[in-house]
Amino acid sequence: MKKGATQSAKPAGKARDGGAGKSRSTPARPPSQRQLRVAEEIRHVLAGIFGRGEVRDPELVDVVITVTEVRIAPDLKRATAFVTRLGRTDIDQKLPALRRAAPFLRSQLAKMLRNLRVAPEISFQADTSLDHAMAVDALLRRPEVARDLGSAE
Repeated sequence: MKKGATQSAKPAGKARDGGAGKSRSTPARPPSQRQLRVAEEIRHVLAGIFGRGEVRDPELVDVVITVTEVRIAPDLKRATAFVTRLGRTDIDQKLPALRRAAPFLRSQLAKMLRNLRVAPEISFQADTSLDHAMAVDALLRRPEVARDLGSAE
């Protein structure tokens, strides 16, 4: 070793964490403010398109679709829209029609959202959160659970 040169404590070519990558216990990052704003704007535009009945697919004519949430990737290139039909449980049967309409919906997003460089690809997923909430509510109303909850007070 030359005089004045310092030796690195870390071996060359290895990551700080020993090359193991991210630890699995690290939670995912929450969405950024920009992601939240863009996702909400996409939700608003999609809800307007569905509300006006602009989708021409025969399976979606006279079908009221509610967009409950949109989640967007950090790079803003992929979005997942959670959809439901209030009072109906047949949204799973409408998902293929929504997937066929995705290119049209993407083009409409491109026209409406001028502040994005690229219109995101849209995928649709049934929103089951209302069904889950109703199941939890039914469980909490059962007599044996109500009895246990009443004794805890």
